[in-house]
Amino acid sequence: MAFLSSLNGPTSKIKFLAKLTDFSSNALSLRRNLAVFESGYKCFGLKVDGKSLWESRVLHNSEQIEEFINVSDVPLLSSSEVFERLKEDREKRKGKQQFLAMYSSVFGGITTDPTTMVIPMDDHMVHRGHGVFDTAAIMDGEGSLRYWLSVGPGDFQLSPSGCKQSALYAIVIQDKTPLGREGVKVWTSTVPIKPPQFATMKSVNYLPNVLSKMEAEEKGGFAAIWLDEDGYIAEGPNMNVAFVTKENGLLMPSFDKILSGCTARRALSLSEGLVREGRISGIRVGNVTMEEGKQACEMMLIGSGILAKVGPVGQALLDLILDDMKFGPTDVRVPVPY
Repeated sequence: MAFLSSLNGPTSKIKFLAKLTDFSSNALSLRRNLAVFESGYKCFGLKVDGKSLWESRVLHNSEQIEEFINVSDVPLLSSSEVFERLKEDREKRKGKQQFLAMYSSVFGGITTDPTTMVIPMDDHMVHRGHGVFDTAAIMDGEGSLRYWLSVGPGDFQLSPSGCKQSALYAIVIQDKTPLGREGVKVWTSTVPIKPPQFATMKSVNYLPNVLSKMEAEEKGGFAAIWLDEDGYIAEGPNMNVAFVTKENGLLMPSFDKILSGCTARRALSLSEGLVREGRISGIRVGNVTMEEGKQACEMMLIGSGILAKVGPVGQALLDLILDDMKFGPTDVRVPVPY
């Protein structure tokens, strides 16, 4: 494929290879390449892979190029017009979540206008997925603080060598959706799980996670659960999983090949109190077979909260997590005045 900068003459004097097509119903595509050597406008029917029909125009001077461009219905907008259109679009897309504030190291401040909560297109986190993120729950504020660390803006190359400064973004999201306590349905995911090197890292490369979630929703479920390459239960698309065995023990998959979620690790720590109280028989972190999962008395999805069908251990662990968010030690929570 030739770039325009590599052409060694005006387009009217350059030979282009094209495959001509007759648009009649009984016509067959000509199986030969023909050279186009004409000035002015020429139109050809092109069949691409036997499917799409395209129109090709050969222009012989800059005036005709300008005329061709101007027939486009896409307007050239001023900065103020872009802002107004973004604002109108934002008003149309109001949902259950409210975006209260955003910090960006690019502009070095905080904005409370959702219209201006944007990041540069040339940020490598946008077009290369080169960044990491995490989420902190805001307990009494009914929301969360989500933050991203990116290699930063610079260019559209693959290498980040053109990015002169990393970037930090953070946004406060208010979400008044109540915690689900009635239970949810899960499926086994057919989407391949990420290799351990990437599964244990919370990067913005979430395409497998999204596809797994979509797969579950298409089947009428809430989430799809991954199995590792050895067939053991691994994790959900954005949550860890835990089980209560028939012997009343807490069982959680090992973190060797999956993300060790902050809430999951905290849940393990808090569950030690349930052992001391005799409410569970013990705690085991290791390989969990499909059979163990199916025979479990309770199953939990653990993320920024806990989704669990009503059960004594799941309810007790959820209460401990919620209490810990309010009154836990300062090394696991940060008081925020508001």
